[in-house]
Amino acid sequence: MDNRNEIRAFLTSRRGKITPEQAGLQAYGDRRRVSGLRREEVALLAGVSVDYYTRLERGDLKGVSDTVLDAVAGALHLDEPERAHLINLAQAANSAKRVRRRRPPKDGVRPTIQRILDAMTGTPAYVRNGRRDILAANRLDYALYSELYLDPVRPVNVARFVFLSPQARAFFIDWQTAANDLVAALRAEAGNNPYDRKLSNLVGELSTRSEEFATRWAAQNVRFHRSGTKAIHHPIVGDLNLTFEAMVLPADPGLSLIVYGAEPGSGSQDGLKLLASWTADEEESKAATAIDQLP
Repeated sequence: MDNRNEIRAFLTSRRGKITPEQAGLQAYGDRRRVSGLRREEVALLAGVSVDYYTRLERGDLKGVSDTVLDAVAGALHLDEPERAHLINLAQAANSAKRVRRRRPPKDGVRPTIQRILDAMTGTPAYVRNGRRDILAANRLDYALYSELYLDPVRPVNVARFVFLSPQARAFFIDWQTAANDLVAALRAEAGNNPYDRKLSNLVGELSTRSEEFATRWAAQNVRFHRSGTKAIHHPIVGDLNLTFEAMVLPADPGLSLIVYGAEPGSGSQDGLKLLASWTADEEESKAATAIDQLP
C-alpha cells in the first residue's frame, strides 16, 4: 500500500470530520467550501505553520517528531486507535527498510495452542491473525460459525464471509455494525503491517468484488477490536447475543485468541449449551458410524 496516499487520505478524512465548533474555533458564519476544518485551522490548533501541516497532509511524514504527531492528533481529536494508526503511518514513512524486513504474521498455530482450544469445551474460541483468517478453533466455535466453514477455501476469512457470502446478512443480526467494525479493524492492521502482501491482496479482492467494502475502506475509519458483543442468528439454535474478548498471544506475534461467552442465565447461554450438546451428539454419531464401518 502506498504510504503517502494512505497518510494523505487519513489526515484529510479526519480533518473533514471535525467542525470549527468542536475544535473551539469561531466559524463567523462564513460559507465554507470544505467540510470540517481548513488546513490553516488544523495548523493553528497544532502549533505548526500552514506550510508544514500542508506538507504532512500531502503524505510526507518523514522526520516528523513525536511532539508534532501528538499535536496533530490533538487538533484532529483522534481517539486511541486513530492515534496509533497515525503513529504507524509515520513509522512506515521513516523506517521503510526496517518495516519491510518485519516477520509477516503467522498462518498457523502451535500444537499447544490447539490443545488449549480443545480443552475449552463450554465456550466458543478460535485463533485469528490480523487479516481475520481463522487459523484454529475448538469444536464449539466450528459449530457456532458453521456458516463460515461452508466456504471450502482455507483458512476461512471473516471479511470474505461478511462481504461476499449471501448468508452473512442473515447470520449477523446487525450486519452494518459488523461490517463497519471489520473494515475499521482491517484498516488498523494495514497501518500496523503496511507490507503484508496477503492483506493487500485481500483488500484488493474485496474492494473489487464488494462495493459495500470499497465504500467503507475509503472512509479511512480505524478501530481496535479487543472486546465487545456479537448478535448472530444461528441456523440451529436461533438468536445469540454473545460477548467476546480478544487476547494477544505474546509468543505468537500477530495472533489473537478470541473467546465468546454469554450472560449467566440468559437465553444465549442456553443456546450455547444446546449447541454444545448438538455438537457432542454429532461427534458421537460420526464415531458410531466409523465403528460400524470397521471390518
